[in-house]
Amino acid sequence: MKILMVSMVSIHFTRWVAQLKDSGHEVYWFDPLDGNYENQRLNWLHYCKQWRLKWNFPGRYFIKNKFPWLYKLIQRINERPIDKAFEAYLQEVQPDVVHSFVMYMSCAPILEVMKKHHHIKWIYSAWGNDLYFYQNDSARLREIKACLPHIDYMFADCARDITIAKKHGFKGASLGVYPTGGGYDLAELTNFRKPLKERNIILIKGYEHHFGRCNMVLQALLSLKQELSDYKILVYADNEAVQMFVSKYGLDRWSNFKLLGKISQKELIKLKGEALIYIGNSISDGMPNTVLEAIIMGTFPIQSNPGGATEEIIENNTNGLLIKDPMDSNHIADLLKYAMSNRAMLESAFVYNLALIKRLDYHVIKEKVLKAYDSISIN
Repeated sequence: MKILMVSMVSIHFTRWVAQLKDSGHEVYWFDPLDGNYENQRLNWLHYCKQWRLKWNFPGRYFIKNKFPWLYKLIQRINERPIDKAFEAYLQEVQPDVVHSFVMYMSCAPILEVMKKHHHIKWIYSAWGNDLYFYQNDSARLREIKACLPHIDYMFADCARDITIAKKHGFKGASLGVYPTGGGYDLAELTNFRKPLKERNIILIKGYEHHFGRCNMVLQALLSLKQELSDYKILVYADNEAVQMFVSKYGLDRWSNFKLLGKISQKELIKLKGEALIYIGNSISDGMPNTVLEAIIMGTFPIQSNPGGATEEIIENNTNGLLIKDPMDSNHIADLLKYAMSNRAMLESAFVYNLALIKRLDYHVIKEKVLKAYDSISIN
């Protein structure tokens, strides 16, 4: 089967598409951003390169940096429309299936092309805030409602989004609910997992932006300074709003507090293997990869639950705690205090989660994903 992937470059896409390598399928890729990437993990794909510019003229970067107003004028003439470029590549490849990742980026821009070539099956992968948050934006909701009736199959990172898709016009078949990047290499990650008795780190996801609400967690810490004295508190963030909060309220003067800044995913995985408690807080998300990684690494998760997505993996008071109101710092403080004072719960959750993670194993999920692709009727 010929599969044409439509996705920007991301770690999630890179990991997901790797499941199809050596599967017997011919896999092609169209990047809607036309990024110039040299990614060794993607070099096995058939790739539509440099489709956007009609002419990559000398001095383009100089004009772009020094005279942005002129560059914009030139680009109105020099850039190919995404739908035209995609349709040309579609006709070249003649795929059996098109697989789009994320609605606004990879479905809406090619909708009219897919309607014209409706004999080609169309798969959509919903990630993160793709449906749950953006269904509340009138412009995005119009895109969602326009695209979903024409989509034949769907993957999602949480069951919640399958339900939302059906609400807004999806009449196709669900191919399953899986993490955005597929499964995890549990055998390798086990090497970084410390015994519970050796852990005293509280690890916090430091995102304060459109969705993230780290500062509510930091506000909760301020009321628990004495209770936290025996713990090491680490916040991973490259975020100005978080840095400003930390400085304003003097958290950077706590001897047991450290703002790590931006770290690699591998470093973060290792930290989770050393942390006792992980806290992630946001007003919107799908199934957070960060919480899945915490569970895999034996860290007790305290996580927000927008739209009920997180409760698909966390059973409250059993293998983690659910933040009911991400904007209530007192509530978050109560949850953290409860976790710190309930060692028996942390120990039972550690055992529970080590059994649970078997379903997140890379090979288990890969087998299911490949069966899902094979189930697609292309007649």
